[in-house]
This record gives sequence, structure tokens and C-alpha cells, in this order.
Amino acid sequence: MFDVGFWELALIAVVALLVLGPERLPKAARTAGLWIGRARRVVMNVKTEIDREIKAEELKQIMAKQAQSSGVHEIVEQTREAVEGAARPAPGSKPQAESGSAPAGAAEPKQSDEPKP
Repeated sequence: MFDVGFWELALIAVVALLVLGPERLPKAARTAGLWIGRARRVVMNVKTEIDREIKAEELKQIMAKQAQSSGVHEIVEQTREAVEGAARPAPGSKPQAESGSAPAGAAEPKQSDEPKP
């Protein structure tokens, strides 16, 4: 913003010393420092609030865009329909459940020889 170098600060200090005197200069410098600190905090708070508002607005725009586009539910439903369509048996083939026998390799339940209490 401003380019203030060493010599400009030295000139300001000399003028302040001449105008205020050595007795009031420390108190005036302390007061000026407090006011500058408060001003910086106010500027930082305003900047932070502006950044939050910008991010909130971007989030609202993203959510509105997603609401308008096809949702995840539609994609899941389309995938489910495609999988179910592929899993249906071809016409004329016999489903395995109707054959009446257990599939090969299926073990029969094991019976325990121990008496039940």
C-alpha cells in the first residue's frame, strides 16, 4: 500500500519528539499502537467474513447444480435394472431351483452323535 522506509519513519519520530516532547511521546506511541492493532483486527474480521460468504455462496451454487443434474439414486436404479436384466435366465432354460436336486458339491447337514441335554 504505502512504501515507508527507514528515513521516513525516522523523520516522523523526530517530528513527534519535537511536537510532543519526551514526556508524552511514549504514551502517544502506545495509544497509536493500540489503535493500529484494533484497526488491523477489524480489517481481518471483515476479510474473514467476506471469505466465509464467498465460500457459502459457492457451496450453494454447487448444491443447486447437483440438484438439477441426475442424482445418484437414478444412477443406482439404472445399474440395479441392468444387473437384474443380466441375471435373468434365458427363455427355455430350466432354473436350478426347479430341478429338485441339490447342486453338486453341496454338503448335507452333519448330524451330531452326542445326545442333546
